[in-house]
Amino acid sequence: MKRIIFKSFFLKSLAVFLIFFLDRITKIYILEIAELENIVDIHINSYLDIYLIWNKGIAFGLLFSDKDIIYNLVSLIIFLVIVVILLMIYNSKGFKQNSLILVFGGSLGNFFDRIYYKAVPDFIDIHVGNYHWFIFNVADIFITFGIMCLILIEIKKKKND
Repeated sequence: MKRIIFKSFFLKSLAVFLIFFLDRITKIYILEIAELENIVDIHINSYLDIYLIWNKGIAFGLLFSDKDIIYNLVSLIIFLVIVVILLMIYNSKGFKQNSLILVFGGSLGNFFDRIYYKAVPDFIDIHVGNYHWFIFNVADIFITFGIMCLILIEIKKKKND
Protein backbone atom coordinates (compact mmCIF):
# COMPACT_ATOMS: atom_id res chain seq x y z
CA MET A 1 0.00 0.00 0.00
CA LYS A 2 2.75 2.46 0.93
CA ARG A 3 4.54 1.57 -2.29
CA ILE A 4 1.48 2.45 -4.38
CA ILE A 5 1.06 5.78 -2.57
CA PHE A 6 4.76 6.59 -3.05
CA LYS A 7 4.59 5.66 -6.75
CA SER A 8 1.52 7.86 -7.24
CA PHE A 9 3.15 10.76 -5.37
CA PHE A 10 6.34 10.33 -7.40
CA LEU A 11 4.50 10.34 -10.75
CA LYS A 12 2.45 13.40 -9.83
CA SER A 13 5.54 15.21 -8.58
CA LEU A 14 7.35 14.26 -11.78
CA ALA A 15 4.49 15.74 -13.84
CA VAL A 16 4.72 19.02 -11.89
CA PHE A 17 8.50 19.05 -12.33
CA LEU A 18 8.25 18.39 -16.09
CA ILE A 19 5.75 21.23 -16.54
CA PHE A 20 7.97 23.56 -14.52
CA PHE A 21 11.09 22.39 -16.41
CA LEU A 22 9.52 22.80 -19.86
CA ASP A 23 8.38 26.29 -18.91
CA ARG A 24 11.81 27.23 -17.53
CA ILE A 25 13.68 25.89 -20.58
CA THR A 26 11.52 27.85 -23.02
CA LYS A 27 11.81 31.05 -20.99
CA ILE A 28 15.58 30.67 -20.57
CA TYR A 29 15.94 30.15 -24.32
CA ILE A 30 13.88 33.25 -25.14
CA LEU A 31 15.74 35.33 -22.55
CA GLU A 32 19.09 34.22 -23.99
CA ILE A 33 17.94 35.37 -27.43
CA ALA A 34 16.87 38.68 -25.86
CA GLU A 35 20.29 39.05 -24.24
CA LEU A 36 22.06 38.45 -27.55
CA GLU A 37 19.75 40.46 -29.79
CA ASN A 38 18.40 43.08 -27.34
CA ILE A 39 14.89 42.24 -28.58
CA VAL A 40 12.90 39.13 -29.38
CA ASP A 41 10.64 39.61 -32.38
CA ILE A 42 10.64 36.41 -34.45
CA HIS A 43 8.10 35.85 -37.21
CA ILE A 44 7.22 32.13 -37.36
CA ASN A 45 4.26 32.21 -39.76
CA SER A 46 1.22 34.36 -40.53
CA TYR A 47 -0.45 33.27 -37.25
CA LEU A 48 2.44 32.95 -34.80
CA ASP A 49 5.25 35.20 -33.67
CA ILE A 50 7.67 35.04 -30.78
CA TYR A 51 7.68 38.46 -29.15
CA LEU A 52 9.01 39.00 -25.63
CA ILE A 53 7.11 41.17 -23.18
CA TRP A 54 7.36 41.38 -19.39
CA ASN A 55 4.08 40.94 -17.53
CA LYS A 56 4.06 42.50 -14.05
CA GLY A 57 0.36 41.82 -13.55
CA ILE A 58 -1.55 38.57 -13.37
CA ALA A 59 -3.37 36.87 -16.25
CA PHE A 60 -3.39 39.08 -19.35
CA GLY A 61 -1.61 41.87 -17.45
CA LEU A 62 -4.51 42.50 -15.07
CA LEU A 63 -3.70 44.16 -11.73
CA PHE A 64 -0.48 45.66 -13.11
CA SER A 65 1.05 48.28 -10.84
CA ASP A 66 4.42 50.00 -10.64
CA LYS A 67 4.04 50.22 -6.86
CA ASP A 68 6.01 47.55 -5.01
CA ILE A 69 3.40 47.22 -2.27
CA ILE A 70 0.70 46.30 -4.82
CA TYR A 71 3.03 43.91 -6.65
CA ASN A 72 3.98 42.22 -3.36
CA LEU A 73 0.36 41.99 -2.24
CA VAL A 74 -0.68 40.42 -5.55
CA SER A 75 2.28 38.02 -5.29
CA LEU A 76 1.19 37.02 -1.77
CA ILE A 77 -2.34 36.37 -2.99
CA ILE A 78 -0.97 34.26 -5.86
CA PHE A 79 1.12 32.29 -3.37
CA LEU A 80 -1.96 31.63 -1.23
CA VAL A 81 -3.90 30.48 -4.31
CA ILE A 82 -1.05 28.09 -5.16
CA VAL A 83 -1.24 26.66 -1.62
CA VAL A 84 -5.02 26.20 -2.02
CA ILE A 85 -4.45 24.43 -5.35
CA LEU A 86 -1.96 22.11 -3.63
CA LEU A 87 -4.55 21.30 -0.95
CA MET A 88 -7.14 20.68 -3.65
CA ILE A 89 -4.74 18.27 -5.38
CA TYR A 90 -4.31 16.39 -2.11
CA ASN A 91 -8.10 16.18 -1.60
CA SER A 92 -9.08 15.14 -5.13
CA LYS A 93 -8.67 12.10 -7.33
CA GLY A 94 -8.54 11.07 -10.96
CA PHE A 95 -9.04 13.53 -13.80
CA LYS A 96 -9.78 16.43 -11.44
CA GLN A 97 -6.50 15.85 -9.61
CA ASN A 98 -4.59 15.63 -12.89
CA SER A 99 -6.20 18.87 -14.09
CA LEU A 100 -5.19 20.60 -10.86
CA ILE A 101 -1.64 19.30 -11.32
CA LEU A 102 -1.49 21.06 -14.70
CA VAL A 103 -2.63 24.31 -13.08
CA PHE A 104 -0.21 23.85 -10.18
CA GLY A 105 2.82 23.15 -12.40
CA GLY A 106 2.15 26.17 -14.59
CA SER A 107 1.46 28.37 -11.58
CA LEU A 108 4.78 27.41 -10.03
CA GLY A 109 6.56 28.39 -13.24
CA ASN A 110 5.00 31.82 -13.36
CA PHE A 111 5.36 32.38 -9.61
CA PHE A 112 9.07 31.56 -9.85
CA ASP A 113 9.41 34.31 -12.46
CA ARG A 114 7.51 36.81 -10.30
CA ILE A 115 9.98 36.20 -7.49
CA TYR A 116 13.17 35.87 -9.56
CA TYR A 117 12.60 38.51 -12.27
CA LYS A 118 9.88 40.65 -10.64
CA ALA A 119 7.83 39.98 -13.81
CA VAL A 120 6.76 37.05 -15.97
CA PRO A 121 8.24 36.76 -19.47
CA ASP A 122 5.50 36.14 -22.04
CA PHE A 123 6.45 35.48 -25.65
CA ILE A 124 3.94 33.42 -27.63
CA ASP A 125 1.95 35.79 -29.86
CA ILE A 126 -0.94 34.19 -31.76
CA HIS A 127 -2.73 36.45 -34.21
CA VAL A 128 -4.92 36.60 -37.27
CA GLY A 129 -4.09 39.62 -39.36
CA ASN A 130 -3.94 42.59 -37.00
CA TYR A 131 -6.00 40.87 -34.30
CA HIS A 132 -3.62 39.59 -31.61
CA TRP A 133 -4.52 37.33 -28.71
CA PHE A 134 -2.87 38.06 -25.38
CA ILE A 135 0.83 37.16 -25.41
CA PHE A 136 1.46 34.16 -23.16
CA ASN A 137 4.05 31.53 -22.21
CA VAL A 138 4.26 27.75 -21.79
CA ALA A 139 3.14 27.86 -18.14
CA ASP A 140 0.00 29.72 -19.24
CA ILE A 141 -0.79 26.89 -21.68
CA PHE A 142 -0.77 24.32 -18.86
CA ILE A 143 -2.78 26.60 -16.55
CA THR A 144 -5.38 27.27 -19.25
CA PHE A 145 -5.68 23.63 -20.27
CA GLY A 146 -6.02 22.55 -16.63
CA ILE A 147 -8.72 25.15 -15.97
CA MET A 148 -10.58 24.14 -19.14
CA CYS A 149 -10.55 20.53 -17.91
CA LEU A 150 -11.85 21.64 -14.49
CA ILE A 151 -14.66 23.56 -16.18
CA LEU A 152 -15.58 20.48 -18.23
CA ILE A 153 -15.62 18.39 -15.05
CA GLU A 154 -18.04 20.85 -13.43
CA ILE A 155 -20.27 20.97 -16.54
CA LYS A 156 -20.42 17.17 -16.64
CA LYS A 157 -21.12 17.03 -12.90
CA LYS A 158 -23.92 19.60 -13.23
CA LYS A 159 -25.37 17.69 -16.21
CA ASN A 160 -25.33 14.42 -14.24
CA ASP A 161 -27.08 16.08 -11.28
